[in-house]
Amino acid sequence: MRWCVSIGAVLVAGAMAGGDVAGIAAPNPSNRFGLHLAGKEPDPSVDVELVLAVDVSYSMDMDELALQREGYAQAIISKEFLQALKSGPNGKISVTYFEWAASNDQKLVIPWRVIDGPETADAVATEILRTPIRRASRTSISGAINFALPLFDENPHRGIRRVIDISGDGPNNNGSPVAVARDAAVEKGVVINGLPIMVKELSYSTMDIGDLDFYYEDCVIGGPGSFVVAIKDRDKFKEAIRTKLVMEVAGRTPERPVVPTAAKEPRVNCMVGEKIWQERWGR
Repeated sequence: MRWCVSIGAVLVAGAMAGGDVAGIAAPNPSNRFGLHLAGKEPDPSVDVELVLAVDVSYSMDMDELALQREGYAQAIISKEFLQALKSGPNGKISVTYFEWAASNDQKLVIPWRVIDGPETADAVATEILRTPIRRASRTSISGAINFALPLFDENPHRGIRRVIDISGDGPNNNGSPVAVARDAAVEKGVVINGLPIMVKELSYSTMDIGDLDFYYEDCVIGGPGSFVVAIKDRDKFKEAIRTKLVMEVAGRTPERPVVPTAAKEPRVNCMVGEKIWQERWGR
């Protein structure tokens, strides 16, 4: 089952600051995704193999790109994240970070790194902030998913869970259909969570859609316990990223979901981005 939660609706800043992750169900300790991959350790050495897939398409303004970059860096060194890190049986995770735009445009910013405490967390955060911010054309969420999947095979550290964390501010408009890519990932035991960014007024020029959170729920995320944290307030940008990473690292999902996803048909056309692009540019 998949869920959507608007930041601030389930987790409150006071509880976070107090070191507790409030309103979240306990993690499932079962190793549902501990599949043996070639070249990996025989037994899980990390709790999560986490791929951070970050949108850098032109619809993201420079302020958003900076907030996004800073949000991930600050989340990784936050006390809430480090506390979640220690809640797992191994007390460490493996993480990689890449930026994406078009179906053939992905840039690996951070290769696989193990985070097991403040020092390694600080090193990863510093590496994220050190990389120059870039922008690129088109939006291919499917391309990001397809790029992410082989990364798990390259990671020497086997995790109990495998998760792709996708942030973005628009629907897929390039590459293969997003639902096809999502289903392929889920079939391999990968969970996809979403961070739809909805902080700007709708703009014709950037192909925005008003129900991006529904689109992410019904077309992007997938796998047991997958969820969406929607950012609808610019001031909550960094808090949303921290909330999402804490939940992913702790292996937790919202206990009282705000909006359950539709059980059958998607509420949003999963090809809406491609349709808009075709209508405007005829290609």
